[in-house]
Amino acid sequence: MKKITVLFFVFAFALAACGNTATATPEVVATPAPANAVIAEGHLVPAQDAALAFQARGTVTEVKVKIGDEVKAGDVLARIGSPNDAAYVGAQAELVSAQQAYDDFIRNSPLYAAQAWQAYMDAQVKRAAAARRWEGLSLDNIQDRIDDAVEEAENRKEDLDEAQATFDKYKDEPEDNWLRQDAESNLEAAQEDYNEALRKVEIITRERDTVRAAYDSAIAAEAEAKRNYENSLNGPDKEKLALIEARLNAAKAGVASFLITAPFNGTVMDVNVSLGEQVGPEMWAVKIADTSAWYVETSDLTELEVVKIAVGLKVSILPDALSDAQMTGVVESISQAFTLSGGDVQYRVKILVDEIDPRVLWGMTVEITFEALE
Repeated sequence: MKKITVLFFVFAFALAACGNTATATPEVVATPAPANAVIAEGHLVPAQDAALAFQARGTVTEVKVKIGDEVKAGDVLARIGSPNDAAYVGAQAELVSAQQAYDDFIRNSPLYAAQAWQAYMDAQVKRAAAARRWEGLSLDNIQDRIDDAVEEAENRKEDLDEAQATFDKYKDEPEDNWLRQDAESNLEAAQEDYNEALRKVEIITRERDTVRAAYDSAIAAEAEAKRNYENSLNGPDKEKLALIEARLNAAKAGVASFLITAPFNGTVMDVNVSLGEQVGPEMWAVKIADTSAWYVETSDLTELEVVKIAVGLKVSILPDALSDAQMTGVVESISQAFTLSGGDVQYRVKILVDEIDPRVLWGMTVEITFEALE
């Protein structure tokens, strides 16, 4: 609740008619806040916090922390899984295999480089041999033979067409008609002659194209061998290494899903699991917070008030639950996004607390009085 007064004591003294001194009596007097003061409500939050959950399902086998423990980034806080858990055993086995593959690749990288160099030299030899075969061809002679074969095929096609026309004259005659039989026999022979002429064109053409295809293949193989060799000059092949590292990282993530580890240095604020409990991703297990710094985040600062506030402005902070825990701070950031609450447009302001009172707790409601802008 916003407060708009400051309390202080005024001591009045009076003398009794008999000359005795009266006891000093404190009197509470309400002093209104300055007219341009901005007073808001907020809550205490740590520098950062995390509610951590297991990414796999299983039985809790170890809880290594309790509330109040200080932890370092990477520390294991809790774990699930056991030698009887097939998923856990499988994840461990995959990690061992992936790590072995990575280690072998790194260890054998000099051998891979030597093999790449040898493969490149072999590819050069094959490319040179294919080039000699291609250059040794008499392309003009082959083309002349192809042209002749094509012409022959065209002639045989004309013969075929004539045979087909002759057969068409007698095709409706009885099958034992000798004119029909003779025409059909001539048609079959013409078809075979034409097919043979086409095969001859293909055979001669392959004499050229087979050699050219082998040459092109050798050129491509040499280029690939050269790329592999050049990749090996600066250490392990980067593409292969990336695949092996991806597998290793995936395996590590698989094992990590059975662990809760601290993502940053901090303090354990709460523990929500116990030994033997069945847990999964939907349930947080441990909450930690970085309490190296404390902040206050406003919860009711309206658009009419936020315009009176600037980054760097000093503030006073008073917890609702601890009226003697006056603290100070400075505005660190003002959100550029807004929220709607009860029809009011509100903005979140984040305040860095100068020195935290050791009695305050995360989430406590506080009253914030902002120093007036000059």
